[in-house]
Amino acid sequence: MGKVALVTGGSRGIGRAIVEDLNQDYSVAFTWHSTLPPASLLGEDTLPIKSDLTQPDQPAAVIAQTLQRFGRLDVIVNNAGLVKMTPKEEFQFDDHRAILDLNLLAPVALLSAALPHLKRGAAVVSISSMNAILPPRDAATYGASKAALNLWTRAMAKELGPDGIRVNAVAPGAINTPEAPRSDELTAKFVAETALGRAGAPKDIARVVRFLASDDAAFITGETLSVTGGYRL
Repeated sequence: MGKVALVTGGSRGIGRAIVEDLNQDYSVAFTWHSTLPPASLLGEDTLPIKSDLTQPDQPAAVIAQTLQRFGRLDVIVNNAGLVKMTPKEEFQFDDHRAILDLNLLAPVALLSAALPHLKRGAAVVSISSMNAILPPRDAATYGASKAALNLWTRAMAKELGPDGIRVNAVAPGAINTPEAPRSDELTAKFVAETALGRAGAPKDIARVVRFLASDDAAFITGETLSVTGGYRL
């Protein structure tokens, strides 16, 4: 039986690219919330799961559906995330809670539900952000959620290392996606501060995720790998 991966937020942007790339080597279950999965992601070796991972019962339900369909789970990719402005001049509790629920607590809950089914050699890869280190203006809670995700990644790597389970993260730089492209002006500003002189594409992140999930990265754990093209070197 082939290996199985679960990708959250897999129907668009970076998540879609990750699903497509992993599907070369894995059967892939992926969650979606508001964006219908494209036809290209529907097949015998993929499983779309409609889910709101901020709801307490959903992470365990997603794990159960993945196991029911494919019978095993080898890789979890925590890609689903929420970027929301949270200016310091006003406090909207629901906005801050939504960011933390999806960006931090959903990965924690998914791993907890999956642990009894993960065997030696399994891998967890979370999508962090360069904003965990470079605080975004008027979006500090988003940056804080990713900084917390990085620390959780290190903690889980330490705790699960003896079981042969690796836990890593990827911190993308400026990635332009077809669904939410930046303006030409903003893209130019990012490119001007990037050593490689271009914005990133979803496939740039997807390839790194597949590497970290694979046996080629068997001695890498507890790392947050920056994939930014050399932003602000």
